[in-house]
Amino acid sequence: MLDHKTAPYAALALRVASGVTFIAHGLLKVLVFTPAGTAGFFQSLGLPGPLAYATIAAELLGGLALVLGFQTRLVALGLIPILLGAVFFAHGGNGWVFSNEGGGWEFPMFWAVTNLVIAGLGSGAFALDLSSWAKSKNLAAS
Repeated sequence: MLDHKTAPYAALALRVASGVTFIAHGLLKVLVFTPAGTAGFFQSLGLPGPLAYATIAAELLGGLALVLGFQTRLVALGLIPILLGAVFFAHGGNGWVFSNEGGGWEFPMFWAVTNLVIAGLGSGAFALDLSSWAKSKNLAAS
């Protein structure tokens, strides 16, 4: 049974955790690997280099949108292809455990499922897009 009193706060925690992690991954690509280095890595995987810049932008902007609760469902769904790309292009051949050399695929797959759950839950509490929380409280106009 869903607890309508705590569910908005659980959605908030999951949304913010995913958003902060996306921001951290985007910043890692900018500050540590550098955008050019990330583009080179993408090319080494057989992906177009410019896709790295789009990925960085999506991680940083999408992460911020999740933290703020802006267009949560759409953003969470929109970030799933990035995570599945990490599974199938970067980590899939490295085995299950992310501590394997090159990182395994369980973390990005779990994160993809997490974003699917976020999309299903909606924004939760303290979001710029309060529609899902307001509907749970019967505050939104029909």
